[in-house]
Amino acid sequence: MLEHPTDSELTDLIQRSADANAALMRGDIKRYRDLITLTDDFTLMSPFGGTPTYGTEYTPERIEAMGQFFKNGTFQQDLVQAYRSTDMVVLAIIERAHVEVGGLPAQDWALRVTLVYRRHGAEWHLAHRHADPLVHGVSLEQAATLARGETPSHDRATQTAAPS
Repeated sequence: MLEHPTDSELTDLIQRSADANAALMRGDIKRYRDLITLTDDFTLMSPFGGTPTYGTEYTPERIEAMGQFFKNGTFQQDLVQAYRSTDMVVLAIIERAHVEVGGLPAQDWALRVTLVYRRHGAEWHLAHRHADPLVHGVSLEQAATLARGETPSHDRATQTAAPS
């Protein structure tokens, strides 16, 4: 019979998440992949919005491109809450990075993130990641604009496509 993850397993998973995302912000996709294994049915809800992407879409070429999208970053992870059951761990975290993204100059990026890990034998694999850039909040009007699928007019000229 499987038991709930131990405190040390949970602590390790939290640290592995931080280490993996720190590597990604440096553009070190190999280190990220060494630390994080995606489930076959992985889903990503990107902070850039759009249609969710799935693990089957992550070809070696797409993963390599993902690593090249981020450069020269620093990373900090703040745990908000952790939930665990026998076969699942959910981490609610705030990620804070200072990083070059998609060719833009380095800037601060704060994301609200939910990570869902699922047990696969003796290992934990990432099954879901949802991130949004709303750490600082937005007004009701801004949220309504986004919900309608509209982009604030001052951002239209500088949009950069993100890998999803």
